Amino acid sequence: MRYLIAHETPGRIRFDLRGKIPETDAVAFEELFSQLDSVKRADAYPKAGYLAITYRAATKRELRDARRRVIEKMDALSYSEIKQWEPADSIALAPRPRHLISSVATMLVLQLLRRVLLPRPLRLVWTIISSIPFWTLGLKSLLNKRLDVPVLDAAAITLGLLQGKPDTSSNIMLLLNADDALENYTHRRSESGLIRSLLTIPSKARRAFESGDERDVEIADLHIGDVIVVRLGEQVPVDGTVIRGAAAVNQSSLTGEPLAVTREVGDTVYAGTALEEGEIFVRVEDDPHASKLRNIITMVEQSESLKSSDQRHVEQMADALVPWNFLLAGTVALVTRNLSKVSGALMVDYSCALRLTGSIAVMTAQRESAQHGFVVKGSRYFDHMAEADTIVFDKTGTLTTSAPEVESVVAYGGWSRDEALRLAACLEEHFPHPLARAVVNKAFEEGLEHREEHAGVEYIVAHGIVSSLRGKRVVLGSERFVIEQEQVVVTADELDEIHAHAAGMSPLFLSVDRRLRGVIYIKDPLKRTARRVIEELHEEGFEHVIMLTGDNRKSAERIARECGITEYRADLLPEDKYAIIQELQNAGRKVCMVGDGVNDSPALSVSHVSIAMKAGSSIAREAADIALLSDDLESLVELRRLSRMLDRRMRHGYNTAIAVNTLLIALGIIGAIKPTLGSLLHNGTTIALSALNTRRYLPKETKRVDIDHPIA
Repeated sequence: MRYLIAHETPGRIRFDLRGKIPETDAVAFEELFSQLDSVKRADAYPKAGYLAITYRAATKRELRDARRRVIEKMDALSYSEIKQWEPADSIALAPRPRHLISSVATMLVLQLLRRVLLPRPLRLVWTIISSIPFWTLGLKSLLNKRLDVPVLDAAAITLGLLQGKPDTSSNIMLLLNADDALENYTHRRSESGLIRSLLTIPSKARRAFESGDERDVEIADLHIGDVIVVRLGEQVPVDGTVIRGAAAVNQSSLTGEPLAVTREVGDTVYAGTALEEGEIFVRVEDDPHASKLRNIITMVEQSESLKSSDQRHVEQMADALVPWNFLLAGTVALVTRNLSKVSGALMVDYSCALRLTGSIAVMTAQRESAQHGFVVKGSRYFDHMAEADTIVFDKTGTLTTSAPEVESVVAYGGWSRDEALRLAACLEEHFPHPLARAVVNKAFEEGLEHREEHAGVEYIVAHGIVSSLRGKRVVLGSERFVIEQEQVVVTADELDEIHAHAAGMSPLFLSVDRRLRGVIYIKDPLKRTARRVIEELHEEGFEHVIMLTGDNRKSAERIARECGITEYRADLLPEDKYAIIQELQNAGRKVCMVGDGVNDSPALSVSHVSIAMKAGSSIAREAADIALLSDDLESLVELRRLSRMLDRRMRHGYNTAIAVNTLLIALGIIGAIKPTLGSLLHNGTTIALSALNTRRYLPKETKRVDIDHPIA
């Protein structure tokens, strides 16, 4: 990178970038250097071609280290790295403070020039012409039978002109335009911060090669023309065209349509949709990064329609208070006959402060939630999380690790252990469930290669897998499914032996032609943080903590005992979980459901608020209101705390905005402040309250525990 050190003082250095730079490059410089721990602030000046860095250091040694790191970063920086950072969509590019300063400064300079250079008659004409957009907006509201803020603004401007004070009307419009610039800047900064936080979330796809091999790769490593494979329960990671297979695709995240649609060869599938059934091979047709960004932006836009009850209450109150502004102004006009005091009652309204501060508080919470490991799909779910008094956990992959392991394999009916494991892996490789991954990984570790000699595979949710091999029915699944429903013959002695061997593990039964051929015992260890998280959730106000699982009772009892859960149910089907959640809510409880599998989707969809684990199926993540970005259960505690803090902040902001603006209206009515000063103070306090609502809810640094290792 070509540069010169233009100026340097202790704690600060300014680089000359050898000429003007594009605005997008300036933002990239700021973001790249702000990521350094030793940098407190980075400011780029694109027109001047400067970059100023302020160090985060308290001692001379820290200053030297900070300077060294910044110089090293500048030396190593390449133009391609700058371009690679730039977002593909302008909505992800946050406006900078200099943009706001430049916009407001331009307004002030033009206002001053008009005052100095234009004679009074021309200023009057200019004021009338400039008022037309405000009158138009006010008239549209009246035609739609609404008394809202545009009507207030138009009335205040008109009053100034009726008083013969066009300069007052001009000042009012200046303040309104500056207020719009400030609101737009604050809103876009918060929205951009949320999108940028979500963009940092790593995501993967399963790439299919011509050799037949498959490998998980980062989406960023995909290129147009690559082929990926998507299977039942998984999410389509990028936009593309189906070149093989067929699937039922849930597109509700894009279209809002709850029913799955069939996608076959030649059809287009989109990032963010999920497979409810089938398997498809997809050729990448669009830039993977752009697909991900578009999916995130869609989620952010949809979250606007999922506002919290607090946020809706605030906005409804804001609208309801506007007619009272007019009633108050009318009363003042009748009593005082003073148009200046009437203008004072119209210039200050509650709507701006209530709407802006509430939306900023919510966006800050959403951005921070992404930084702490969870994505909340709408602000109403913060409310629901704060209200919940009961939390229900699935077991496998939620309380237990997302990487269970095969402990042992026992063969029956003359089969060898390797034959049983090889066939089980061949069946399981089509499905994303943690237990399926455990079987496939074990076969891979032991070098048991297999060819797909079986016919098509049918996955029966919460039961198991059914296929056929050389005309014989093949079944792999739970004891209940294989023995009770498939009527596979297992002697009492064999069953006792299996139960004794399991000792809290999860056994998978493999049968061929209704005869038992093998049992695979899977160790499903508890996450390290599980017990502590359960205790902390009780401390955070959850009165009931319940575990529901489709696994056997002995395994459920062991996990419940180890993590301190006293209420649990085992041997459940998806419809059983669904019924239990409904029963709890009919009894007056507000239930938070945490799950990860396709079989959890019905229960997730019916709960008061639902949370899907990172390692879970895309169907579960689609059905859930909140998606965890890691499998760290500590995120649940942080989510609960953040939700309750947002609730308190919303209420505090509401009360403060009402009190401050009521005071300003009162001061305007008694003549203690002029209308323009009242408007200035109103806008200033609105921005100040909004700035306060951008403060963090939770500590920036949180200690993370390695959850990929089982409890001792």
